[in-house]
Amino acid sequence: MDGEGEVFGTSPEGKPVHRHRIAAGGLTADIMTWGAAVQDLRLAGHDAPLVLGFDRFEDYPPHAPYFGATAGRYANRIRDGRFTIDGERVQVDTNFLGKHMLHGGAMGFGRHVWSVGRRGADFIELTLRSPDGDMGFPGTLDATCTYRIAAPGTLAVELSATADRPTLCNLAHHSYFNLDDGGAGTILDHRLMLAAGAYLPVDEELIPTGVVQPVDGTPFDFRIARPIRHEASGTQTIYDHNFCFGAQRGPLRQLVWAQGAVSGVEMEVWSTEPGVQFYAGHNVARSVPGLGGRTYRAWAGFCMEPQVWPDSPNRPYFPQAVLRPGEVYRQQTEYRFKQA
Repeated sequence: MDGEGEVFGTSPEGKPVHRHRIAAGGLTADIMTWGAAVQDLRLAGHDAPLVLGFDRFEDYPPHAPYFGATAGRYANRIRDGRFTIDGERVQVDTNFLGKHMLHGGAMGFGRHVWSVGRRGADFIELTLRSPDGDMGFPGTLDATCTYRIAAPGTLAVELSATADRPTLCNLAHHSYFNLDDGGAGTILDHRLMLAAGAYLPVDEELIPTGVVQPVDGTPFDFRIARPIRHEASGTQTIYDHNFCFGAQRGPLRQLVWAQGAVSGVEMEVWSTEPGVQFYAGHNVARSVPGLGGRTYRAWAGFCMEPQVWPDSPNRPYFPQAVLRPGEVYRQQTEYRFKQA
């Protein structure tokens, strides 16, 4: 794979999908233009990939649950796909359970072919124009995703956007991580620390109830590192929840620490975002082979998605995701890896 990248496949709409490799300081990432996604991620000295993915592009459109993708225009869920901006009622695509919006709709940013801008040996910039009315969202939005690798072992994700009308913008990186064996086994024995004192309980359809719940005395207390495994009556606790780190976007700071139980590989997540969606992958089992022919079963990988809290446009006391003309949306997130 050279600096110009390679043709990795063809999108369902007939557009060529390219894959580019960036590397520095012992970390190598393969980035594809479909979904501005991390297709593979490797750390020198660790044999297995750090993320879940597929070796063939044709497996992505029908089978990938946002593997490595950039989710948007609004990451996560909006109840009934409805919200109001400046008194204007908006209805967006309802691609989740036929009634709610998830990750920007059925053709959200994770299912578009992005354009390549500047690029070098250790970085690549991808851009996407989302037109007015795309998946029901108002206004034209221009988004940029820049991946940069820095020593030692850091994958930096810089997300930015501007819009010509008031709209929503909440982008999130959606890799599934397994720090042990690349997804051949589970992540349940990974140790995890989430420095959040509260989380958002959800209803049976995974929509926040509106309560901001302290983690004290709950299975959601990860303030002191412990295994992800937490069983109640013999059943593993489902983790697909937003953890609350602040009322608004802030300075870059560490939010998460994780460690593979066998490999000892560590990952820190640093971000500017007010929330992190922790999804432990209970529905990640796939019917086609993953990277290196691995069979992905339930809990094969976990996601740490820095973002604005889900359903925020319908909860005025949550951090908000409205982007207005003249403003610039900016998110900085870093995934920092090291050997034990």
